[in-house]
Amino acid sequence: MATTSEPADRLAAFGNQLVDVHLWLREELARLREELDSFLSGAGTRPRNLRAHCLAFCSALTRHHTAEDRGVFPALAQAYPDLRPVLDELARDHVQVEEILVSFQALLDTLPAEPMSDPDPAEVRRVRGELDGLVALVESHFTYEEKKLVKALNELGTPLPDDFALRDLTGR
Repeated sequence: MATTSEPADRLAAFGNQLVDVHLWLREELARLREELDSFLSGAGTRPRNLRAHCLAFCSALTRHHTAEDRGVFPALAQAYPDLRPVLDELARDHVQVEEILVSFQALLDTLPAEPMSDPDPAEVRRVRGELDGLVALVESHFTYEEKKLVKALNELGTPLPDDFALRDLTGR
C-alpha cells in the first residue's frame, strides 16, 4: 500500500519532485541507450544487465505514470479544473508510452545472448528505431508535463502517493 507525502513534511515541492524523477528517468534511459548501442555495434559485450536494466526502467516509468494517473492528476484536476485537457492528453501519452515499452521489451528479448560480431543492419535499425521512438515520446512527454504542471504542483497542498517521487528507486 502506497503511503503519501504530507505537504508539511515534504522537503521539496511536488513540481520539483516531478522534475527530479524525470531527470533520473532521463539518466536511466540514456544509460540504457549506451548499453544497447555498445551491444549493437559489436564493439562490446552484451551488458549482462541490459534486460534487467530495461525492466527496471520500464517498471519505474510505469509506476510513476500510474501514480500520476491515479493520484496526482485527479488532485490537480480538482484543484485546477482548467488543467483537465492537459491532464487528459498526458494520460493518453501514458498509454502510448506503455505500448512502446511493451514492444521494446519484447524486442530486447529477441536479441542474442552473445555480442553481435556481424550485426544485421536492418535489425540494428529496427532496435535503435524502437528505442529512438521511446526516447522521443518520453522526452516530449516530460518536457510538456514539466511546462504545464510544475507551477500547479508546487502550489498543490494535497498529499500525493509516494510512487510519484519514486524514492525507493531514485534515492532522492
